Amino acid sequence: MSRSHSNAGTVDVDGVSYDWQLQREPHLSDDEGWKGMTILLLQQDAKREALVEFPAPKRLMKGLPRGRLQLDDATISRCVRAAMSAGWEPMSRGRPMVFMVDAEGN
Repeated sequence: MSRSHSNAGTVDVDGVSYDWQLQREPHLSDDEGWKGMTILLLQQDAKREALVEFPAPKRLMKGLPRGRLQLDDATISRCVRAAMSAGWEPMSRGRPMVFMVDAEGN
């Protein structure tokens, strides 16, 4: 099921359920300029979270108005796979791990 306008949900990736929620929308930072959105991932029944940061949308850097966020199950699934391949171990303990992805979530 596609959730293109939701700010939270659950997605199944390879038979495992992951909860996700929008942590931060794209915004202008005084120090770093435009920052992209960030989503939080957590495998159900696990301890360690992952924060996935997207690049700032090009339309914002050009001064255009903000568009709707496009978060669907396919994008979230790509984020989970990208975090896992970069070393996220949801069952381990510790602080949330931060990962950068491209605009498609890879």
